[in-house]
Amino acid sequence: MNTNNAEPIIIWRLTDGKPGHQSQSLGLVNALKRKMPCESFDIPVSGRLQPVFDLLSTTWPAGHGLPLPDLIVGAGHRTHLHMLAAKKVYGGQTIVLMQPSLPVSFFDLSLIPEHDYYQGSGNVLETRGVLNPIHAAGEHQKNEGLIMIGGPSKHCDWNESHLISQLTQLCKQNPRIHYTLTTSPRTPANFATHLLGFKLDNLTIVPFEETDRNWVARQLAVCYSAWISEDSVSMVYEALTAKAAVGILNMPIKRDNRVSRGLSKLVGDGYAVRFDSLGHYKSRLQPVPGFMESERCADWIMKHWLDVVVQPQTQPIPQLS
Repeated sequence: MNTNNAEPIIIWRLTDGKPGHQSQSLGLVNALKRKMPCESFDIPVSGRLQPVFDLLSTTWPAGHGLPLPDLIVGAGHRTHLHMLAAKKVYGGQTIVLMQPSLPVSFFDLSLIPEHDYYQGSGNVLETRGVLNPIHAAGEHQKNEGLIMIGGPSKHCDWNESHLISQLTQLCKQNPRIHYTLTTSPRTPANFATHLLGFKLDNLTIVPFEETDRNWVARQLAVCYSAWISEDSVSMVYEALTAKAAVGILNMPIKRDNRVSRGLSKLVGDGYAVRFDSLGHYKSRLQPVPGFMESERCADWIMKHWLDVVVQPQTQPIPQLS
């Protein structure tokens, strides 16, 4: 694909309404916008039968009246057939985020997390975790820390007493650091109340109900460290992207799976540390530069598809093996 530098590239971002999927595609689109002139259009999609009809009839009404796309981006299984129908009718290159439910070869580029261990064919770029729209900026304050608590999930059980024990030890072991803790929709209702009973002077609790969608990003921009319960893996990758020093609060794992293996690899590679009661984590808790997966993927697209010279990053981006 060749583009004239005076003309913005046109991006159609297909969305299924799920916040996690929208965060991934927004991360890639925003990274491209930071690097070159782009005009993006968000197109909500739904339904399973309509895109099949659109493919068979070579129609896709959702794109009517929009500028023809250079790139068609989507995350989530419900976007996949719509992406193919849009390409068939209007052209453009398709970029699917995460391993698709359809054959990878159906898409022009698949951005697949390395913990999925994809071994098939197709044009694949492995990513460390899922993409996100976090963009590192600002000065991190050494005396400020963020704590993000999830809850029971398909990968992790919930052990409140063990989690509260880790949090009380963390606060007491680091009395000069002020921690701001937030919860999530999965956090059991009484957790914050129970934690407040321990009267930790350097801890402020802000329930997720009192935050807006940009609250976490603002906190990550100023907090030196971020401690995250290990069920909230997407938050781990967001904190790494924000160049925070990342710590993992231990949760009971239901069974070994691709998500837990991915997190263990991050710890093994030195990108994050696990909490331990003896405080050994202190010597290893530090920011890791260069964890910018959305930027790296945008650079690949620019170099291979858009004939744009990619400028060197201020921090090196480690290449996946």
